[in-house]
Amino acid sequence: MSHSLGIVIESLVAVLLVLTIAYCMLLNKRLKCLKADEHSLKATIGELITATEIAERAIGGLKMTVREVNENLRNQISAAGSLSEQLEKQLAEGDNVLRRLSRIASAARAPVAEPAPHAPTQLSPAKAVAAAAQAFAERRRADGIAA
Repeated sequence: MSHSLGIVIESLVAVLLVLTIAYCMLLNKRLKCLKADEHSLKATIGELITATEIAERAIGGLKMTVREVNENLRNQISAAGSLSEQLEKQLAEGDNVLRRLSRIASAARAPVAEPAPHAPTQLSPAKAVAAAAQAFAERRRADGIAA
């Protein structure tokens, strides 16, 4: 009996050893999968860190570009403002010239005696200039430009 009890115990130990070896093989397979996942996860984290650094550099470049564009825009707006003021002054000067020409033309409109039918019609240079200014002023008024 003691001999069969020893065989039963040794058989039971052998079965337990086989079960332990099978379980260890299963755990080993799972650990290999876990290690493979760990390596792919580390690679993914590395790529993510690289992409983050590239994005940070791109954002820095965009910030510099925005500053440059803002400065250029500020300079262009300033230049446009001064140009607008210059144009406004020139328009005011043009209006003044047009008013003076209108006054000159009005003053030159003094009643003119009819020339003799046989006398050639010649205007003095001053009268010719006044007549031209008057015609110009009337055309400008007709266009709605004169004040």
